[in-house]
Amino acid sequence: MSPSLLSHLRGRLVVDVDSMDPAVASRHTGTDQQFCDMTSNQAIVCSEAARRDKANILKAACDNVRGSEATSDTQVADALDLLNILLAKEVYPYLTGRVHVQTSPSTAYDTERTVAHAKKLVALFEANGIPSSRVCIKIPATPESIVACQYLEKIGIRTLATCLFSVHQAVAASQAGCLYVAPYFNELRVHFEPGLWKEYENTVLEHPMAPIIGAIVQTFKGIGSNTLVMPASIVTLSEAIALASLNPDHLTLSAAVLDQLAAANSPENVLGDPKSHHPEVHLATPPTSTGSSEPSILETNFLSKGADALRQALAADAEAQRKLADALKIFDEMEQQTKTLIRQELGL
Repeated sequence: MSPSLLSHLRGRLVVDVDSMDPAVASRHTGTDQQFCDMTSNQAIVCSEAARRDKANILKAACDNVRGSEATSDTQVADALDLLNILLAKEVYPYLTGRVHVQTSPSTAYDTERTVAHAKKLVALFEANGIPSSRVCIKIPATPESIVACQYLEKIGIRTLATCLFSVHQAVAASQAGCLYVAPYFNELRVHFEPGLWKEYENTVLEHPMAPIIGAIVQTFKGIGSNTLVMPASIVTLSEAIALASLNPDHLTLSAAVLDQLAAANSPENVLGDPKSHHPEVHLATPPTSTGSSEPSILETNFLSKGADALRQALAADAEAQRKLADALKIFDEMEQQTKTLIRQELGL
């Protein structure tokens, strides 16, 4: 029997599980088939918290704050943070690397609040038996939050820049020292409004994010960046295979895509030979020379003056700005839904 596509993919790059369901991690784990990291976000947390078979985890998080003298809003926020940790802890035994949780979208444009939330999450992990060395904090790639990433990295908290749709955001995250960048292949809304998702005859050549992700990979290679590229928001098996041809470091995959890959047998050459990049892709690489009066992306310090250069780059990129704002809006809606579940459990 031919190896599965999932096995072939794991032979090409690192595969992470984009789920907080231990059953998903379990069924795709074997002696020689393991996940590195587990990624999550407010939508994944909301989905897990609403499951009847996870009621005990929601209750445990709420019991921890029940009777506290803190305000009701603080109790809910504390229970939500602990819920993230308890859900991640369920998947932790199946990982060789890190658990990821995401800072609140409400802090995305506030550096100090992002730093404070990240520190709180790491402390909660440590209090629940997961050392900081096995934790990565996902942080939306706004100008203010990339500055927060830079500070967190300096004090030893590893970060991933998420909600990322442009090369400028990626280079800024690299300058901040982020462990990962997670460029979204599909904008977040396609997971909630399936009619928005578009199928392409040739995904790697036609999908609008393929040249951007290809450019991020190539740019990082050119500058010797230590930041790893982990594309996210992948809908289908064909998208995962297309992304593998762009040679990122990691892919984080949902249960549905993992199941599709595991069920499909793979011809030996399905992923093609390793190449510097997919040769037909027109990479969206910004200029790297000083042939014009404008500084190149690689000559720009995106973090100076409160990340003013990144702010300007996002203002000039309407599509990246739109996708970022929409992702934060959806994540906030999902967080509010989870808070409603917590309030119900607490009787508030």
